[in-house]
Amino acid sequence: MLIKPFSQIGKKDAAIAGGKGASLGEMTQAGLKVPPGFVILAEAFDRFLEETDLTQELESQLKKVNYKDVNSVDGASSSIRALIRSVSMPKDLSLDIVKEFKKLKAPYVAVRSSATAEDSSAASWAGELETYLNTTEKTLLDNVKRCWSSLFTPRAIFYRHEKKMLKTKVSVAVVVQKMVDSEISGIAFTVHPVTQDRNQMIIEAGYGLGEAIVSGSVTPDSYVLGKKEMDIIDINISEQERKIVKAPGKGIKWVPVLKSAQAKQKLTGKQIIELAKVCLAIEQHYKFPCDIEWAYEKGKFYITQSRPITTL
Repeated sequence: MLIKPFSQIGKKDAAIAGGKGASLGEMTQAGLKVPPGFVILAEAFDRFLEETDLTQELESQLKKVNYKDVNSVDGASSSIRALIRSVSMPKDLSLDIVKEFKKLKAPYVAVRSSATAEDSSAASWAGELETYLNTTEKTLLDNVKRCWSSLFTPRAIFYRHEKKMLKTKVSVAVVVQKMVDSEISGIAFTVHPVTQDRNQMIIEAGYGLGEAIVSGSVTPDSYVLGKKEMDIIDINISEQERKIVKAPGKGIKWVPVLKSAQAKQKLTGKQIIELAKVCLAIEQHYKFPCDIEWAYEKGKFYITQSRPITTL
């Protein structure tokens, strides 16, 4: 099987499901609130390259790159990505992907790249690969191919060169997950990332979809908590004038935040404690400090990602 639901994937599966996929499967199995989804395993991409005879073509493009010349890296990236998107997926694979999508009974999904070399300490691929939010059945297969091709963005090509991974086999799995239309979302670090105090955690929160915070486009509220007492030590409210929301059929868009809400605290004290307990449970499950992405929709918190904090 080249596709597996989260319920059949665990943390030992990073080699086939990538760091992101393995983590979502692990949390699903641990009973944490993860929006449902499935992973198109890295093997599917490998098979796609093989059956379409693209492997040699990609290798010859990469051999020609002059890493001292930005235009050379950009050029190789453009032609490789265009190639991957122009070739049809094997029929049975595309049918299987659509079939799994229909099982989710979700009009919109997030399609995320999950590199199989991701989140290992030698190579943190976070931020190198792409995510497509608000994907519909109509754009699903194209966005899966875009995720595959994001293994060859200029940054990813250069990163591989810099980390001396040109000979290392790097593949990419794709996570397809029911889209949470979050009213509030953010990031949590179960160890304070600045002071590195292991008895404190920090939660960041902003309006709208999490991409605004992850990409650094808005400054979120930040709440510092003591992990032993589960008490709020510090609240820092940030004014937020715009947020990212879903644009039907068009992915996502920026909209202004209501004037009356801009300077408000995003999460109440009660919500902060509720979320902190979930984050602590994730850290205790993994037995290492975690960097967690979360979303809040219709009164419920959902966990959309968790990875080790690599900077401690």
